[in-house]
Amino acid sequence: QVQLMESGGGLVQPGGSLRLSCAASGSGFSINAMGWYRQAPGKQRELVAVVTSGGRTNYADSVKGRFTISRDNAKNTVYLQMNSLKPEDTAVYYCNADIRRMASSRSTWGQGTQVTVSS
Repeated sequence: QVQLMESGGGLVQPGGSLRLSCAASGSGFSINAMGWYRQAPGKQRELVAVVTSGGRTNYADSVKGRFTISRDNAKNTVYLQMNSLKPEDTAVYYCNADIRRMASSRSTWGQGTQVTVSS
């Protein structure tokens, strides 16, 4: 069993910064791609950023140039550095990872962390 635990959310003023972390715990697994999704009230969950095991990254147009995704494979952890935050970034942010065990891969989700951008 593999679990994802997010941390780093909170309340920040517009223009401020936050850094989210997501750590995978368990045994007998490796991780392919890891990513961050978000869901605002009344809106569909959307992809924010993704990073592959090889370090390739992709971003939603709405966050490109402001957010940076990275990973530490030794710690099984993915990070999302969020700069120049806007009120429209307010959402619950969810960590996602493709967990590889044996010859199978399965998508795994964290429980989410709230990010609120408000003055």
